[in-house]
Amino acid sequence: MNEANPLLNFSDADLKATLRRALRMMAAMAVFGFGVLNFLSGWRAGVLLLAGTLVSGTGVYEWQQLVGHMNAKLDNQKTPRSTGWVLTTFFLRLGFAAAVIYVSLRCFRGPYYALVAGLGLAALALLVEVARQSRS
Repeated sequence: MNEANPLLNFSDADLKATLRRALRMMAAMAVFGFGVLNFLSGWRAGVLLLAGTLVSGTGVYEWQQLVGHMNAKLDNQKTPRSTGWVLTTFFLRLGFAAAVIYVSLRCFRGPYYALVAGLGLAALALLVEVARQSRS
């Protein structure tokens, strides 16, 4: 029965590889989107897209770290970092994300949709990866 559904055989290594591919896809979409928005709406829109992508990319990376830490704890393996350090970096990233969003909106005064599009690139990249995994 497990051969019929490949998602039932989804391992921790598969998850890590999927999140890594999603990060690379986000970077590629951000570079392409920066070029398009720079041409159509000006450099400020492109920078806001990059700022949103930076925030969402660090979010995906941080979730990858949290999931890896939790899986190591559940499998009774030695974790590379302490739980306190992982949680501290998680909350520091949240502060970093808030600062990047605030500074980018305050300083660049570009179209807000570019920032929202950059934030949404994480969801789009993860959705593409889910579709890719469900097809194979």
